[in-house]
Amino acid sequence: MDIKELQNFIKFVTKSGASEVSLETDTYKVTVKTAGGEAVHYVASAPAAAPASAAAPAPAAAKAAPVEDEFANCVAIKSPMIGTFYMKPSPDKPAFKSVGDTVKAGETVCIIEAMKLFNEIESEVTGKIVKIVANDMTPVEYGQTLFLVEPA
Repeated sequence: MDIKELQNFIKFVTKSGASEVSLETDTYKVTVKTAGGEAVHYVASAPAAAPASAAAPAPAAAKAAPVEDEFANCVAIKSPMIGTFYMKPSPDKPAFKSVGDTVKAGETVCIIEAMKLFNEIESEVTGKIVKIVANDMTPVEYGQTLFLVEPA
């Protein structure tokens, strides 16, 4: 299960009204708990010893190396909390920032909703946004990279 599938699973459980759902495979265990349909908490854990088939994706890591080099000089704007990532202040308004836009330190770049509170996330760096890593209207984790900024 990749991150996109996990995010869709969490959305499904949240909308279903279930108070707790667990999903377990050979490689991971995910438990989603909701409190009154407002908050979502989930825990993912890997087994102590990964099966031999889990070692196979090594070529994919080698493929990802050039991408990391492309953004090696960039600074990440990371999520300061768990919540839902929004690129726009409201559905009928334009995005705060897009790829190629200039951002200044202290300028709002997105909103993260946590427990019905909308928190404006500000850039800590001045520069040009070169990549938006998070997907609009999807859950994000604490410390997850949201934007990559090339410092000015």
